[in-house]
Amino acid sequence: MLAPPGPHDLLSLSTIRVRTVGSFGGHAWEQAVLPARVRGGLLSLCNTGPLSARRHILCIHDVNTRICPQSYSLPFRLLYRTLLPALGKTAMKVTTVSQYSAGELTRHGVSSASKIEVIGNGHEHALRWVPLHSDRTRSVAGPGTIVVLGSSIAHKNIGLILGLQDRLGSAGLQVAVVGASTSRVFSRIDYRNAPNVVWLGRSSDAELAALLRDSMCLAFPSLVEGFGLPPLEAMSLGCPVVMSDRASLPEIGGDAVLYASPDNADAWFNCFLRLQRNEGLRRDLSSRGRARAAQYSWTASARRYLELMAHADGLAHMAPCRLETSNALAT
Repeated sequence: MLAPPGPHDLLSLSTIRVRTVGSFGGHAWEQAVLPARVRGGLLSLCNTGPLSARRHILCIHDVNTRICPQSYSLPFRLLYRTLLPALGKTAMKVTTVSQYSAGELTRHGVSSASKIEVIGNGHEHALRWVPLHSDRTRSVAGPGTIVVLGSSIAHKNIGLILGLQDRLGSAGLQVAVVGASTSRVFSRIDYRNAPNVVWLGRSSDAELAALLRDSMCLAFPSLVEGFGLPPLEAMSLGCPVVMSDRASLPEIGGDAVLYASPDNADAWFNCFLRLQRNEGLRRDLSSRGRARAAQYSWTASARRYLELMAHADGLAHMAPCRLETSNALAT
């Protein structure tokens, strides 16, 4: 893995050697330093890569900067609007994480359909989380708790769930927000004063696993997602999921989750009431979720990438390849 200067010890890689190259980072490093140091082909896993690389396999996860521009700064939107279509033309192969994203990449002219292949994300990492409550997560977890992942990004739409605080409280339900707790998303209403909204801040994987295991459901009301990894993680742990009926999410969730429109707060409230009142439904979704999550495998995805890398190297069968990974793997 080729990486710019910076701390890389947190990756804890056991079989991939990390080689630091260059003296600066960012997109300038990616365009100027990285291609000069690649000895064979290049695998870039996080949306961008060097335009000058030709034996290049590039994963573009989504085109959310075009679909939900309000979530991103103007400079970032302009960069992606210019860079992604150019990479779509120069890369040997473009991969993405869902059929939905593949269609959007084609619709927005980022890449031709013939060059795109869908290689989804996996669930196995969540199975390695060992559930362990902190005092804070233990105090909030329970059959009346709805878990929400806090985010300042507008298209995550968590204000819809927080706006139900009064109705949820009257029904004996509470919301546990994991992650961001201060942002412009929460500025219009002071949700911090709601007695049934608990702000947990950043949590470890172990704490999140314990919280999901012992709560009623995960709520995921995004307006758009290229894949939707958090619901898959929750499903793999047996946590029922209520999520948006938009974008890639129905493709990922199948019949293993409850769906509601991200524009319809009443629909979300009704889903929560169904889960609260129906233990059989919760058990059924838990079982269906585990089975659905098992269909998405990092092992299968890695094998397909190895096959693409072998093909890029002109090999008839999968074999060890001289194809390096950029720091996109680290991000």
